[in-house]
Amino acid sequence: MSGSLDGKVAIVTGAGRGLGRVMTLGLLQAGARVAATELDAQALDETGQAAQAAGAEDRVLDIVADITRDDSAPKIVRATTERFGRLDILVNNAGINITLFRQPEVKYAGKFWEVTPQEFRRIVEVNVVAAFLMSRAALPIMLKQRWGRIINVTTSLDTMYRGGMQPYGGSKAANEAHLLALAQELEGTGVTANVLVPGGAANTRMVSPAQQPDRSKLIAPEVMVPPLVWLCSNESDGISGQRFIGARWDKNLPGAEAAKAAGAPAAWQQLGRQAIVADGGS
Repeated sequence: MSGSLDGKVAIVTGAGRGLGRVMTLGLLQAGARVAATELDAQALDETGQAAQAAGAEDRVLDIVADITRDDSAPKIVRATTERFGRLDILVNNAGINITLFRQPEVKYAGKFWEVTPQEFRRIVEVNVVAAFLMSRAALPIMLKQRWGRIINVTTSLDTMYRGGMQPYGGSKAANEAHLLALAQELEGTGVTANVLVPGGAANTRMVSPAQQPDRSKLIAPEVMVPPLVWLCSNESDGISGQRFIGARWDKNLPGAEAAKAAGAPAAWQQLGRQAIVADGGS
């Protein structure tokens, strides 16, 4: 895997912890240059230290930013291109849920009407609006060079409608629906848009200690790296509008075969088009 992304430049949001940190380090190991962005400066510094310990040297750029602000995404893209000269990959990973508001003492029961307006708005801003803002800022560069990757981290499909998981689940459903529409609009441009998920509860702070989980049974964040590197490579040219499950990725298979086994249509394409559409403007 080392060297397979030589010359590529990526932005990873939510890079300070969990999946974001692991994916940042994985992209660096594969040879990419990475702008790692995160709201928590201390967490981002820890990611930077891990990157330097792994030999990243000048291939990593730390950017502290609140990506829900309208002006943050253009600044992040500009800082990335000024430092590295290009932009090829955007990983929209940043995400929050109720447990991050209420850790560590509260075991959230999850009644929809118990969510505060502040919590609801912030979760939608981070999980939906920020991905739009970042994609909107990155796409002009990718479209001009006729090559690019937009990769959104969402969640398992059943989590999207599960009681006790709102508004996190619904926000990730909106994120993925937007991603699929974007993938259709990008057809023929050389830029692709796909979803990558762990495949279940991952061993990150998104699972609250108050829930008393058996951490040994949670999915290791590292399952995200092999499919991520493949999606960011030239091998995945033309693959778009798909969702890939990290836990199902077989590292022993060639990338295309592993992708076939771990992939499926993004969102709910398997349900088919169900709307009744009038013919030819009648």
